[in-house]
Amino acid sequence: MNYINSPIEKIKFRNTDIYLKRDDLLDKDFSGNKARKFYYYLINDLENIEKIISFGSAQANSLYSLSVLGKIRNLDIDFYVNHISSYLKENPHGNYKAALENGVNIIEDENFDFEKYELKKNEILIEEGARVQEAQFGIKVLAQEIDAWAKKNDIKNLKIFLPSGTGTTALFLQKNLEFEVLTVACVGGSEYLKKQFFHLESEEKYHPKIVEMPKKYHFGKLYKEFYEIYNELLETTKIEFDLLYDPLGFLSMQNYLEMNENSDEVLYIHQGGILGNESMKPRYERKFNK
Repeated sequence: MNYINSPIEKIKFRNTDIYLKRDDLLDKDFSGNKARKFYYYLINDLENIEKIISFGSAQANSLYSLSVLGKIRNLDIDFYVNHISSYLKENPHGNYKAALENGVNIIEDENFDFEKYELKKNEILIEEGARVQEAQFGIKVLAQEIDAWAKKNDIKNLKIFLPSGTGTTALFLQKNLEFEVLTVACVGGSEYLKKQFFHLESEEKYHPKIVEMPKKYHFGKLYKEFYEIYNELLETTKIEFDLLYDPLGFLSMQNYLEMNENSDEVLYIHQGGILGNESMKPRYERKFNK
């Protein structure tokens, strides 16, 4: 299992050569930014911990990654969700199905409040999207990999792009790298993302730069330009990207590069999450393949 040092390759994106950090190739079952965030729990002694409590959506990437972590470390996982659609219950697929197969106890509870949850002695709680200080452990390793690669290839000016949910990966990357990290808010807008940064780090000098988009995008909503860029990348690079975060990630990168002409090299971080496409792709096909 190669949990560290994912390869970096060069791809062409709309006539621009960029580097791509292939964190989707870390491991068949434990990859992407969630593998980085959960790396601490993978290799450290958890001191008599028997169960992890977490929460999020029924198709969250973190749900699947936690299920793999639980299997590897022989830990029980209780994962709380506000709602599971009747369709998903009757037709399990994607992250939800894989997590069930890995033995996660998925609990539907619209009143779950993690701040009021009383942890037992043998339990730990991981906030939604792994927005926890422990996430820095694995993301610091990612930063070291990027730094070592840049030194080896004599790259002195580098811009690093990645999309954000809670912003945890982008924040801890910026905190551990000299290069500028740029991100776009995929969930809840830029103000929400700034609050997430402050939740983890009060020093604003460590916060990544947020790329503002001319159009407001709502998380989980289907946009034709998202589907088009997904298909374009699949055709030109033969690499599959996530349909929830990466389309906005690439659009924001293009938007930034068009408005800021400079000679910096660009590195985009592929954050995995491909299993989620099992539920997203049919939705896009129903809407746009007419």
